[in-house]
Amino acid sequence: MAALFEPHAVVDSGEGQLTRGREAIRALFADIVATGRKFAAGNQAPAVVSGDLALTSTRLPDGTVTAEVARRQGDGTWLWVIDRFSVA
Repeated sequence: MAALFEPHAVVDSGEGQLTRGREAIRALFADIVATGRKFAAGNQAPAVVSGDLALTSTRLPDGTVTAEVARRQGDGTWLWVIDRFSVA
């Protein structure tokens, strides 16, 4: 999953601190998987795109709403820059 993030991306997992950088994000997701936590598919709202930035948001089955900002890369792909697990 960490490959979906820019090298200097930031994740707000709701744990009271921000996780910065792809390697730290990789470790965060490894810890999440190690606990047995499952990722649930949700209802994704249409992306709001402005130039090379996009805002995405998903409502998860438990009602949690996520928010992410992605940036278009030089090759046309998108990588997340900011990921907030819950906007509540």
